[in-house]
Amino acid sequence: MATDARSGGPANDLPLQAAILSAARVLMASTGYASTTVKSVAAAAGVAPGVVTSLYANRERLVSAALRLPFEPGQAVPELIAPGLDGLGERIVRMTVSLLDDPKVRADVLRLARSDAAAGVTGDSAPSVVEQVRSLSDFLQASVVDRAVAAVGIPDARMRAALIASHLVGLTTMRYVLRLEPLASAGQEQIATLYGPSIQALLDPTVPLAPDPSGTAP
Repeated sequence: MATDARSGGPANDLPLQAAILSAARVLMASTGYASTTVKSVAAAAGVAPGVVTSLYANRERLVSAALRLPFEPGQAVPELIAPGLDGLGERIVRMTVSLLDDPKVRADVLRLARSDAAAGVTGDSAPSVVEQVRSLSDFLQASVVDRAVAAVGIPDARMRAALIASHLVGLTTMRYVLRLEPLASAGQEQIATLYGPSIQALLDPTVPLAPDPSGTAP
């Protein structure tokens, strides 16, 4: 049986895949990545969870397909951390920007709020474009940033990952939603060079996140 290269599922199940991916986009938009599970997507699409997993082996693969990403970000983690801690900040920024600079990915993410109206998400309940970008940022944090930070074994990993994600949310919102110039038209390498040091500082285990509250640290 022929298979779909992205989902790994049967290639002749396109209407079913479309229904499942549409449900995933609605949930991502309305509840965020953390609450978008295989079970919740299956319920929204009106199918059994096993049907979803027969097409998409796990949640990350499902969300990657729903957002039409050119690759699964989680699979990029080994490549991100392989060169070591030095330069990791720039590599994380570069990967994020390269994803959203892809016209198809960006158009799909920013069009979610409008296209999901056909699925019943309208009016005041319709998610804003900022919420769509936040969903992607949540996904990147869970699938890339959290894993990368944990893999390099730095202290305060959860807080550092959250702070890194906050930088990426700000970057994606200003560059792709509000299109603030000259940030919106800056090249990928320039963005990586400008944002990289801030991300790198949060990855440096020798730099504490905050001064010692007791005031006794040198």
